[in-house]
Amino acid sequence: MKPATAWLLLVAAGLIDVAWAASMKLSQGYTRPGWTMVSLIALAAFVYLLGRALTALPVGSAYAVWTGIGAAGTVLLGAAVFGESLNPLRLGGVALIVAGIVLLHRAPV
Repeated sequence: MKPATAWLLLVAAGLIDVAWAASMKLSQGYTRPGWTMVSLIALAAFVYLLGRALTALPVGSAYAVWTGIGAAGTVLLGAAVFGESLNPLRLGGVALIVAGIVLLHRAPV
């Protein structure tokens, strides 16, 4: 697999991780069958894509980028969908995560 393809799979895995986090909240402790199923499917999908990306990318960088996408995306989704606060400190934290993702992506392998 080409590195560019692996990076695309990694970004997709990170975005699905955000969907997984939201579906976990919506499942209300896995008591709502529909959202529970969505959560389990999203979990399987992002684990599969992450595993595929790791065949071509260094594990340290890939894992950090994946968790960064998930963390930053979940903070933003929580604010947009669940009404969670988004103050300057939280935005600064998201900016630092995004900066770290960019630096890891640009670092030589």
